[in-house]
Amino acid sequence: MPGFSMDAAAEQRFNVNLSILFTELPLLERPAAAAAAGFTAVELWWPWVDSPTPERAELDALKKAIEDAGVQLTGLNFYAGQLPGPDRGALSIPGEESARFRANIDVAADFAQSLGCKALNALYGNRVEGVDPAVQDELALENLVLAARAADRIGAVLLIETLNKPESPLYPLATAPAGVAVVDRVNEATGLGNAKFLMDLYHLSMNGEDLPSVIDRYAAKTGHVQIADNPGRGAPGTGSLPLEELLGRLRKQGYEGWVGLEYKPGDRPSAEAFEWLPAEARAAR
Repeated sequence: MPGFSMDAAAEQRFNVNLSILFTELPLLERPAAAAAAGFTAVELWWPWVDSPTPERAELDALKKAIEDAGVQLTGLNFYAGQLPGPDRGALSIPGEESARFRANIDVAADFAQSLGCKALNALYGNRVEGVDPAVQDELALENLVLAARAADRIGAVLLIETLNKPESPLYPLATAPAGVAVVDRVNEATGLGNAKFLMDLYHLSMNGEDLPSVIDRYAAKTGHVQIADNPGRGAPGTGSLPLEELLGRLRKQGYEGWVGLEYKPGDRPSAEAFEWLPAEARAAR
């Protein structure tokens, strides 16, 4: 499989998403596995899908696993419901899910702060049958303002992500402009300026968007980038996306942040899913 050239890879700061890679291992063993594969930075979806407010012992155990592995936590999702699963976030869903999201805000922010994590991702949530989309959007803005303030309290950015229509048909943020519009609304409401776009090149490509154009238009508003190849959501080189070229374009447009590896390892151990990336380019610089 073709890999990234050392020059291109050396320009980037990669981190491993431990909620899609190394999932063959228990959660607490994944940070060490990422370190053993040569990485020094990791990110996570909210790991406790049933609990926005897990017991302190669970939080402490994960913190210790990350610290013992010697890796940096660079990104964390707020509570997002059953993910992986049918849900795509909780913050725009009236009733219990919105309440769970709110209960999670300070828990997630405090956990991120305890590990020096500077990015919190808030998934918007699916449209709910029988609920006016405008009502959901109003609730979403209220909750995103609370999340942005909590992120600001710990010196972090709030990330807002677009997903793709084929895999997430009920998720309303399915284009780059839709995601960026929410970013702008949150920043306007808070005056903090810490809401940023999470540019996931896999999701955008699944939507058929013009990726070079999206990069040129929105790199300045982007706080995090995630990659997987398309088709298949596998490692770079397993599909047809020119990921090396696209990441190079992002750099030229001034993006210097993290590139999250959020792809499926396929039918092999996750440790074998990184051959596209030169070993000496895996540790963050």
